[in-house]
Amino acid sequence: MTHSHIFAKFLAPIAAGLFATAALAHPSLVSSSPADKSQVAAPASIELKFSETLVPQFSAANLVMTGMAGMPDHGAMKINASVSGASDGKTMVISPAQALQSGSYRVDWRAVSADTHVINGNINFQVK
Repeated sequence: MTHSHIFAKFLAPIAAGLFATAALAHPSLVSSSPADKSQVAAPASIELKFSETLVPQFSAANLVMTGMAGMPDHGAMKINASVSGASDGKTMVISPAQALQSGSYRVDWRAVSADTHVINGNINFQVK
């Protein structure tokens, strides 16, 4: 058996598998600031960092206030915020139109990468 036959028989399938795995990679949330389930001072923006470059026109997020101090029956209230992408292409930035008040918040997000696979999720945090 020649060297080229050895490559074709053993190494080519391994190489093909590695390329297929890379092509099937989907975005996943790597980190957030503020971190999920954290208690922080009012952030000027919320950043969600993903494992893959996002397609901005198909990715989105909503900021929702889920609880307010002293108001136990406070219903969920959408907060006016802009969503943009950072220069690295992997970070989604949610910027509230006004300073966040003390309370509980949730960011519901949808991320789409070049493979067009959609993933959804959320993070929760509290503002002191």
